[in-house]
Amino acid sequence: MYQINFNSPIHVHFIGIGGISMSGLAQILIEAGFTVSGSDQKKSPLTQHLVSMGAKINYPQMASNINDSIDLVVYTAAIAQNNPEYCAALEKKIPLMTRADLLGQIMKNYKTPIAVSGTHGKTTTTSMISEVLLAAGTDPTLSIGGILKSINGNIRVGKSDYFVTEACEYTNSFLSFFPHISIILNIEEDHLDFFRDIDDIRHSFRKFSEILPEDGYLIINQNIDHMEQFVEGLPCKIITFGTDATADYNYTDVTFDAFGCASYTLIKKGQNCGTVKLSVVGEHNILNSLSVIALTDLLGIDFAIVCDTLASFSGTERRFEHKGEIAGIQILDDYAHHPTEITATLKAAANYPHQTLWCVFQPHTYTRTKTFLKEFAQALSLADKIVLTDIYAAREKNTVGISSVDLLHELEKLGKECYYFQNFDDIENFLLKNCINGDLLITMGAGDVVKIGESLLGI
Repeated sequence: MYQINFNSPIHVHFIGIGGISMSGLAQILIEAGFTVSGSDQKKSPLTQHLVSMGAKINYPQMASNINDSIDLVVYTAAIAQNNPEYCAALEKKIPLMTRADLLGQIMKNYKTPIAVSGTHGKTTTTSMISEVLLAAGTDPTLSIGGILKSINGNIRVGKSDYFVTEACEYTNSFLSFFPHISIILNIEEDHLDFFRDIDDIRHSFRKFSEILPEDGYLIINQNIDHMEQFVEGLPCKIITFGTDATADYNYTDVTFDAFGCASYTLIKKGQNCGTVKLSVVGEHNILNSLSVIALTDLLGIDFAIVCDTLASFSGTERRFEHKGEIAGIQILDDYAHHPTEITATLKAAANYPHQTLWCVFQPHTYTRTKTFLKEFAQALSLADKIVLTDIYAAREKNTVGISSVDLLHELEKLGKECYYFQNFDDIENFLLKNCINGDLLITMGAGDVVKIGESLLGI
């Protein structure tokens, strides 16, 4: 594999530079003195920010964008092998590297690289960690899968030994990483367009655990099924968190405020360590915060700073984000696109003041919708009324013969009031006619469903 020498900056070209992870890596290289170019389908705030930093970006992707001044081309798993720029790089014999491999090489330049993995909660947990490290004055480098308001973006380049990043299992990307500390939040079925089944997913997470060096640390959720399979025989040190009293970090005495935000008593190795208050909703965020506490305790950060930061942390964009109010209707948006995430979000919403809970759901990818059709229906049934959009295809074509109408029928079998519309305009008109003062409306999904709520609010 091509090895980057960070003491000798080169010209790196990113195919699909506007992606949230790719743009972050591009920014890190720019700040390290590299020449950065790239391409994408259209302009965005992320690409415009990179241009302001000195990157040269072309729209759209074309073979002519690959010239002889480029030393390395970086691409993501979403780039097809018939992509014109990918093909041009091969023809010119320019070295190619995946996004994950580049991130892994960047991690090697830090003494304490920290990787946050899991099927759910990576962005929220990485953001919590980021806020604590910033509050403690550690000057970390951060790579987050969402927009963190305090840094006005998804990337921050610091000057300390700390590097914090999300570690996604899709296409086994995280197996290219070199963490010193890893967190595993949870492991469930997902991305079944790549993985064969849950056993295949668990195998990948085991391989991820094995990457850690002997002096490294694995912080793992003890509630994961057969958790011992992920830690048995590892040379690194193991720290556990979870709901059971046998976990190194657990909790008791949970209460929720009027908006579904939890407070709990932290128990560390059997000792009562005081009250922790959260300003993000849902019981799932208690476990996320426990992993943060375990990490920051390991790093020696003052517990008072950790508690103050967790109490003030209100989340990232598209994670139970309050978008606004119109005619007494509260509008929220959430990135949930897996049945477990939907269940957690709608349970949290039940504690939020409302009359009727509306959920506008945009299924994400055909394979996920097909695989979890009944589970999606069960999760969405926690809402009072459900509105479905067409499936957001993302990287896929509909080769499995599934549509949102199939999900509609499953919800109707459960006795739920459910509607389906082919376009956003019809959904907006329907909601304007049927939502009333006191209702709570959540737009939900990993695609562009957020536009519905923003259009209703005129933002």
